[in-house]
Amino acid sequence: MPELPDLEDYLAALHPRMQEATVTRVQVTGVSLLRTYDPPIDGLIGSRIEGIDRIGKRLVWQLSVPDGEPEPWYLVVHLMIAGRLRWGDPGASPPGRIGLAAIEVSAPGSADEPGGTLLLTEAGSKRRASMHLVRGPDALAEHDRGGVEPFDVEVEGFAERLRLERRTLKRVLTDPRRFAGIGNAFSDEILHAARLSPVRRTDHLSDDEVARLHEVTQRVLRDWTALLREQTGDGFPTKVTAFREGFAVHGRFGHPCPDCGTEVQRIRYAANETNYCPRCQTDGKLLADRSLSRLLKDDWPKTIDALEGD
Repeated sequence: MPELPDLEDYLAALHPRMQEATVTRVQVTGVSLLRTYDPPIDGLIGSRIEGIDRIGKRLVWQLSVPDGEPEPWYLVVHLMIAGRLRWGDPGASPPGRIGLAAIEVSAPGSADEPGGTLLLTEAGSKRRASMHLVRGPDALAEHDRGGVEPFDVEVEGFAERLRLERRTLKRVLTDPRRFAGIGNAFSDEILHAARLSPVRRTDHLSDDEVARLHEVTQRVLRDWTALLREQTGDGFPTKVTAFREGFAVHGRFGHPCPDCGTEVQRIRYAANETNYCPRCQTDGKLLADRSLSRLLKDDWPKTIDALEGD
């Protein structure tokens, strides 16, 4: 799932291509993509794009007020896990089986000169990406899960959000009602950099640990946002993935931790997994993998030393 750094990279690429542009064509081919019918999606045609932003992991286009309407319209896109954006030439159509939609616009600042086409795709058989066209700020607010922006919150507000409930750090960092834009990948990277266990309970954190986690959260997200922007430059993001070269632990099960050399471990659950370094984050303890530890029972090693001694 694209997370805060990926979405900021998308926004930086979308602004010069779509801000102040006029929508000239809309084509929706994904049958499950469009979740609203009023206002009609064809009503976008002729609208000027007045702003592009995000709410958490949702990208939002603010459109000019249509004739006869009291409020602006907003197009809200949630890419979910496998949704991605591409930039195409004027007239481009959604590509093959993965194509969901195409939104063609004029050149920014001109309703007559051709611009380009935003293409929405989604890999895999599960169609989870969504698109909503809504009227007015009140309807837009319904798409806000309530999480604070990590860059905007001071340490006191961060601590308050963190300690609202007794939960594990991994769960609370990825809860969109607590923090906006953090998902499975970057929560792993944040917790590794903060030297904190993903299953540590929020009510067991000292004030110093909370302050360290706050600083590291902002630093990791800021550094990765800057790195992605540098890599993309004036182009359009083409390699949005949860598994990146340069990650310390996420997606690196079995690889050496870049800080201590210990093999990165994992906890699997449902379709996701949490990656961590046992020496840097859990005092050498191996966290129980639900399926494997139940299978091995007494043979499940409790520490990284026991695992490496096998």
